[in-house]
Amino acid sequence: MLTAGRETSTLTTEWAMLLLLNHPKALQKLRTEIDNSVGHGRLVDESDIPKLPYLRCVVNETLRLYPAAPLLIPHHASEDCRVGGYDIPKGTIVLANAWAVHRDPKLWEEPEKFMPERFEAKGLMDNEEFNSKFLPFGIGRRACPGANLGIRSVSLAVGTFIQCFDWDKVEQDGQLDTDFTNRVTMKKVNHLEALCVPRQESIQLLSQL
Repeated sequence: MLTAGRETSTLTTEWAMLLLLNHPKALQKLRTEIDNSVGHGRLVDESDIPKLPYLRCVVNETLRLYPAAPLLIPHHASEDCRVGGYDIPKGTIVLANAWAVHRDPKLWEEPEKFMPERFEAKGLMDNEEFNSKFLPFGIGRRACPGANLGIRSVSLAVGTFIQCFDWDKVEQDGQLDTDFTNRVTMKKVNHLEALCVPRQESIQLLSQL
């Protein structure tokens, strides 16, 4: 569990930073939220996450576009059943394609577009109908047991990066590539390379670490 959680959280953090670098307005909006809610006297911690709703929106939108395990975990049909018009015999290995569900234009407005704001509606994450189309950790009693830990780990990493550093692309022209490998987890073909410098407001805080 620890190994699986480490890799998926790392990949999601990398995708989140890439998407923010490709969308500077979203990055600035997140930075402003963190500055206003946490400031620079201490690092973002777990107790701050509920006060940073846009940070959670960024993480959710990253998980929607680039779920770390796009086919989720294989399941085993314990009995004959029928799903979506297809007969599934007992003993069949079943995979749920979260990637396809998350990018289905019948379910999402402009599904290929990075729009963290789509998660801003109050109570959205408690809506059963919504959760049936947003399933980066699976759904139901066999969903990923590390979902909450993963969300917190990625939120704290991304929040700290944005709080403490100014970020920029290595090459200014164009968008950063979003090519990924066809493996069990959604790794980038080439790891993200970015420029970062300590924010003036955070130098004193960083010097104490």
